[in-house]
Amino acid sequence: MKDQKLHPTRAFIQLMTIYPEYRNLFYHRVGWLGKIVSPLCRPMNTLFISTDIIGPGLFIQHGFATIIAAKSVGANCWINQQVTIGYSSANDCPTIGDNVTINAGAKVIGGVAIGNNSKVGANAVVVKNVPANSTVVGVPARIVRRDGKRVDEPLS
Repeated sequence: MKDQKLHPTRAFIQLMTIYPEYRNLFYHRVGWLGKIVSPLCRPMNTLFISTDIIGPGLFIQHGFATIIAAKSVGANCWINQQVTIGYSSANDCPTIGDNVTINAGAKVIGGVAIGNNSKVGANAVVVKNVPANSTVVGVPARIVRRDGKRVDEPLS
């Protein structure tokens, strides 16, 4: 069997009808133009995106009960379900770097920065900066892996 490629229009229609997370991100990126199309393909009402700067390649897996309110989200990020990325005040929004993975149920709150190539474990609560190339887990979050080596360090 040959690998068949979809026509771009058909691929777009497939994304809009099957993947509600894609719809929400699409409507967010196109702004007011999305309001014209949204009656045809309803946005996911449990996924909220209020971030002005979102890099290419954002993947939202199972966007149920997910809030993304960051200053910016870098390129090629992966965000799972029931994640809260939010502010603690009007000026304290997280900044998410490139190639960051935020697993199910994690909370990233306040004016923190998540460094490039980092991972936030499931149900972790991050209220301090996460260095690049790190994995953090727990409540409050602790660094358990840095630059590929196992460690046990508090966030600073």
